[in-house]
Amino acid sequence: MAKYRMVRTNLWKNPIIAEEMNPEDRLFYLYLLTNPYTTQIGIYRITKREIAFDLGYSLEVIESLMKRFIEEFKLIRYNPETRELAIKYWGEDNLHKGGKPIMDCIFSELKRVKDLSLIKYVSEAVPKQEIRSLYESFCNEKHHTYQNSEYEDLGGTSAYRDTMSGQKKKEKEKEKQKQKQKAFNPNIENNPYIESRLSHSEKTNDVKEIVEFWDNNGFVISNENGKQQLLSWLDDSSFLQPKEVILKALKIACANNKRKLNYVVGILKNWENECLLTVEEIDNQLENQKSVTWRKSTQQLPGGRDIPRGFELDLTAGEE
Repeated sequence: MAKYRMVRTNLWKNPIIAEEMNPEDRLFYLYLLTNPYTTQIGIYRITKREIAFDLGYSLEVIESLMKRFIEEFKLIRYNPETRELAIKYWGEDNLHKGGKPIMDCIFSELKRVKDLSLIKYVSEAVPKQEIRSLYESFCNEKHHTYQNSEYEDLGGTSAYRDTMSGQKKKEKEKEKQKQKQKAFNPNIENNPYIESRLSHSEKTNDVKEIVEFWDNNGFVISNENGKQQLLSWLDDSSFLQPKEVILKALKIACANNKRKLNYVVGILKNWENECLLTVEEIDNQLENQKSVTWRKSTQQLPGGRDIPRGFELDLTAGEE
């Protein structure tokens, strides 16, 4: 992840930006070009919830903005299943130079893209032929057999081997996650109708319980935008017990007297990043952290000065 992104001054000369966009549109586009989730290739994974949290907008506003940029301005594409966003003209501002470091970085990031149609979408505006060819090699399911002599001269063979090993590892992790979900929800396995019926009836109760806890425990009752962003974790997260995990985070925030949305979201992000998907796993982790802290606090430091080894104390010395 880069520490900065390039935005050229002629951005403001673009007729779409200068004549058709309102201030809210321009802020949104600048965010898409410079946010911390961006990559070298102009395709990155980001959720609407994360955009809403960073910009301070509601999910409805973000959905409206994304629709305008996709259908009216035609500047981006978004896959709601993989949560990948692609910027049409990214290559014009960021992909003018080649070389081994750049090509290695592009190759490494392209192999992580799940929706291959987004690669083709961005490649059409890449000005440098060498880089565009690398994009195009990923535009079909057979891209793993890509053999480009020019890129191999830059070290692409080793990168290709890394790609295959990395994909196998990801596939194993996905399979492990599926098995874990099936074990946790055995009654709805292979029955999407039952699953949808349960999720519809349970979701209403989950929303009610979370909102009631928010309102009754010192959080800002009038912060409807904050509530909405928190409730989005019910659908847009990898937790196996989303309601229970959200309530757990709210309780921790109360215990630490940190009744703010960003504090609760920070807790949820940490748990998700650490693959703690159930309350039981979270409790075990917290218990382990407590035991480590307790052991450190009970360690006694030696008091006074250490007596040198071999020293013998003679109590009669000096009496004669």
